[in-house]
Amino acid sequence: MSSLQVGIDGVSRCWWCGEDPLYVEYHDTEWGVPVHGDREMFERLVLESFQSGLSWITILRRREGFRAAFRNFDPHAIAGFGSADRARLMSDAGIIRNNAKIDATIHNAAIVANMMDTEPGALDDLIWSHSPKGRQPVRKTRTDIPAVTPESFALAKALKKRGFTFVGPTTAYAHMQAVGVVTDHVQGCHRE
Repeated sequence: MSSLQVGIDGVSRCWWCGEDPLYVEYHDTEWGVPVHGDREMFERLVLESFQSGLSWITILRRREGFRAAFRNFDPHAIAGFGSADRARLMSDAGIIRNNAKIDATIHNAAIVANMMDTEPGALDDLIWSHSPKGRQPVRKTRTDIPAVTPESFALAKALKKRGFTFVGPTTAYAHMQAVGVVTDHVQGCHRE
């Protein structure tokens, strides 16, 4: 089971992105690249929450649908969603239609909107404060990449303390990978 894949362009990448151009683009330009900003962090947290139980490519293929359905992830706009919006979202084939995930997004948006109003940058700071201390280990193979870490457990706990829902340690770790808090490109990947 190889941890690297050489693309048709001759470039070595992490195994998970395969050959799908959308996945390759995400791997090469976004995954593990440091992200900052409360709205940007919220968008990726929502997408990771919707990914729970699904493949990431499913979310990537619907990302523009999510952006349209959730008002470009504006927490203030989403926080104001009511029953008509919930019904609209549940009938929107451009997103993953899951009541619990939709309700969690609206609930969490209200928390983020409040944080942005009272503590600008607090969500960004909260997430980055859970960066691993010291040098991160080299991920030699895919089996070296954990699904959770002590930091992701701590981040999930901190988010829950703020009132967030649908963000456990596995989702928190996937989020940390996506926004560059941790770097999990395997050894030999051109992004390592």
